[in-house]
Amino acid sequence: MKLLDKLAALFKSKRLDIPARFERIRESITGTMSEFMVVREHTTGRIYGLKILDKEKQEFFDSRFQGLKRPCEGEIACGMKHPNIAEAYEHGLLTNGQQYVLMEMVDGRGLQAMCNDHDPHLEGEQLNLLRQMSEALIYVHDQGYIHRDICSRNFIVSRDGKTVKLIDFGLTLPAKPEFMTAGNRTGTPNYMSPEIVRRRPTDQRSDIFAFGVTAYRLCCYEFPWPAATGTGKDALQHDTTPPRDITSVRPFIDPRLAKAIHSCLKVDPRERPQTMRDFLTMISGIQEIDTR
Repeated sequence: MKLLDKLAALFKSKRLDIPARFERIRESITGTMSEFMVVREHTTGRIYGLKILDKEKQEFFDSRFQGLKRPCEGEIACGMKHPNIAEAYEHGLLTNGQQYVLMEMVDGRGLQAMCNDHDPHLEGEQLNLLRQMSEALIYVHDQGYIHRDICSRNFIVSRDGKTVKLIDFGLTLPAKPEFMTAGNRTGTPNYMSPEIVRRRPTDQRSDIFAFGVTAYRLCCYEFPWPAATGTGKDALQHDTTPPRDITSVRPFIDPRLAKAIHSCLKVDPRERPQTMRDFLTMISGIQEIDTR
């Protein structure tokens, strides 16, 4: 019994005790699947972002993949090493059993908030940011994953508007047949591809559709379709109503960029760019976006 007690104590000691290691320096932000706080490490003074996963919601999501070995979010995030992806340093369990991910604290604003505010720092930087966002998604796909939640909320832009980083791998899945079967409708509704909305088989081209919505929003500050409710009801438009022509909102946009963005929004995945590298090729000759 003493040996078991020692083993239990050792196991518990490896769990993260937040107050013992960190000082919370900013109020927590609660998201769909997690809670996020900014903390300072007592021993080093370093500032981190600490993400705490909602245990019940995570278990519900994982229940869709019974019998499959899905890496946890922390494992996926810690394996991503790219300049346009927020770096994750460690992951594990808190003393109460919740999963956590310790990550860099990116100094910037969420792209969603910047689009909502028509932030002037975005003007003239859209093409630069789109290329960086493309590179981040290329890397995720090259690592063998589908992000499953590409949206403006999951990109953080630097204060000067010149660099961007992808965050959040809470819904990310391996790009393997057993994880791409029909039925898994998860993601942010206004960015969902038709195959996700209709519960059909998916692959990395679902991310390309969501990227197209994000790119449209970055360039226009609007969605390609009316976003009345922010629910799955909005997403039902994505294969029944054509997206609004981007040139009607941004008349002086380079036609090649307009064509590339609209190609990502095709209903049939076979008509989209087949990879994010294909998208980059489509916009490779464009020097800047007209800000008129």
